[in-house]
Amino acid sequence: MKKDRTIVLALTGASGMPYSLRLMEKILASGNRLYLLYSTVAQIVIRQEMGISLPARAADAEEYFRERFRPEPGKFRVFGREEWFSPVTSGSNPPDAMVVCPCTMGSLAAFAAGLSQNIIERAVDVMLKERRQLILVPRETPFSTIHLENMLKLSKAGALILPANPGFYQHPEKVEDLVDYIVARILDHLDIPQDISPRWGEGEE
Repeated sequence: MKKDRTIVLALTGASGMPYSLRLMEKILASGNRLYLLYSTVAQIVIRQEMGISLPARAADAEEYFRERFRPEPGKFRVFGREEWFSPVTSGSNPPDAMVVCPCTMGSLAAFAAGLSQNIIERAVDVMLKERRQLILVPRETPFSTIHLENMLKLSKAGALILPANPGFYQHPEKVEDLVDYIVARILDHLDIPQDISPRWGEGEE
């Protein structure tokens, strides 16, 4: 695993914030650099699902998560929705990887259309045009034909579509086990070592 990489995590307004927080925790614990982006609707959903009042100001959100996860110095930044001078908005300084988790169907459509109306959309556009690793974690059911066509378009453009569909072969005993299943799959694709969820066949005699 290449260390000291820069990974962007974007939160949009779909259900699935437990995945986001667990992923944030594990990325920061890995020693890689994490840039966090989040939408206005993500603030609503994270309050509903996690009881967290995520501040609107990026500096306040950064302070909150620093206290929660205690990242290494210089390894964590939060950028506001209109910070167009942030590193994630330019192909001259692209991150190594980006994960949108959870990913709304509205955001997915904007990505597929190549829009750059906010910092999340622009960051995704940069990842695609620079051929960097992009993982999209949609959390929706059922998928309409439009959703599926947008996913196919993004997959052809180089994105990895990793739906938040947990498996059950690991015999989960609590909700956290299902969360860890998805987070483990994301970490595997980011080439970040993980032992939070067993792989198929592990532990079998």
